[in-house]
Amino acid sequence: MTPLDRGVLAERAMAIERHLARVADRLPAESGDFRPATDASDAVILHLWQATQIAIDLAIAACVALDLGAPATYADAFRRLEGAAVIDPRLAGTLVRAAGFRNVVAHAYDTLDMARVYRAAQQGPADLRAFLTALRDRALQ
Repeated sequence: MTPLDRGVLAERAMAIERHLARVADRLPAESGDFRPATDASDAVILHLWQATQIAIDLAIAACVALDLGAPATYADAFRRLEGAAVIDPRLAGTLVRAAGFRNVVAHAYDTLDMARVYRAAQQGPADLRAFLTALRDRALQ
């Protein structure tokens, strides 16, 4: 088994934190103030999407590094890490949904539900940080 690269993990974690700081900076205090097509919503969506994409990239890299195989989908990467006990089932489920959010934003599959985006911007950072912690803990093994 190839170990996770601690340097790459640290660099990508800092990038995620920079994006999450921008999300926190631009997210209005009240959900009713989070409206589509505003500078605030554009910034929150963009930076949440970018933080999520980096986490997905890390998940795929971890699958390969841990000899879990190449995931067929972004969601599959998180499920494989769950199966290998790198992340717990609850976290895997939230990250699978985050991968779905990433796809909606990237490919405009649906019209974004701003209330759901607002909740994701409030709750998602903790999940992304928990994922980084799980990868860090695995890299230290």
